[in-house]
Amino acid sequence: MNDRPRQPPDRPNAPSKPGFDSGARAAGKARPAKNWHDKGGKRGPDSRRERPAGRPFGEWPEDVAILYGWHSVTEALRNPQRRFRRLMATENALKRLQDESVPLKVEPQLVRPGEIDRLLESDAVHQGLFAECDPLPSLTLEEAAENDLVLVLDQITDPHNVGAIVRSAAALKVGAIITTARHSPAATGVLAKSASGGLEHVPFCFVGNLARALDDLKKRGAQVVGLDSEGPADLVDTPLRAPVALVLGAEGKGLRQLTRQTCDTLARIDLPGAIVSLNVSNAAVLALHIARRAIGVRN
Repeated sequence: MNDRPRQPPDRPNAPSKPGFDSGARAAGKARPAKNWHDKGGKRGPDSRRERPAGRPFGEWPEDVAILYGWHSVTEALRNPQRRFRRLMATENALKRLQDESVPLKVEPQLVRPGEIDRLLESDAVHQGLFAECDPLPSLTLEEAAENDLVLVLDQITDPHNVGAIVRSAAALKVGAIITTARHSPAATGVLAKSASGGLEHVPFCFVGNLARALDDLKKRGAQVVGLDSEGPADLVDTPLRAPVALVLGAEGKGLRQLTRQTCDTLARIDLPGAIVSLNVSNAAVLALHIARRAIGVRN
């Protein structure tokens, strides 16, 4: 995860991330589609590497986002910002796409299920759809700060957890997810499948230094609230105002010390049952629900 694409010259403050593009491309200027599994589309040895967290089986170029599964692929097909390079579909999946009037951005390649199986890990559920796409554009911190509710992830690395968080963020109208350019999974493969289409609705903002980014958010008027089991009050009882940034730490480790110190306040989530802790993705949806109810929905 250390080798990141170089910054576009017009977006110097938005560190890029595998699976995302740090700047939106002009309409009609997407890269020419290439079939990376054909001999003719293969790049040199320096352009490919072992898959990082969240990528499916095999080796893939860093500038390709891999999507599979019904919700992941169909939401991407409906997203005007998502540019497809290749779409593989089984006969049943293609018929369902047509029946549900899902727009087809590229001519689908009709395949048997086994052809997709060979591209993915054995437990991957692809539902007859597999796509290679351009990465989505990411936001600058200034753009992310314009939203009433943002989520900040402090080195949460498990792609299943991050994908589930993205799905919840999309459901609760989170304007952006801010995380570090390093120590976070690529927005592709397992993460995209776990997000169940949520990647198409919640843009990411990648930063080089999380504490400095939180300071910047505060200067722009955001209330920065860190979720911590030792917080002085329950999040339900913590006064929240828009714009608010909720900060979640990695499972087990929690928030890093400098992150904790940079937050305006820390809050815990009190639970009435016998189990008093939650998986980070479950904690995220509960915290986001509390925050969204507190600040309302801005049109």
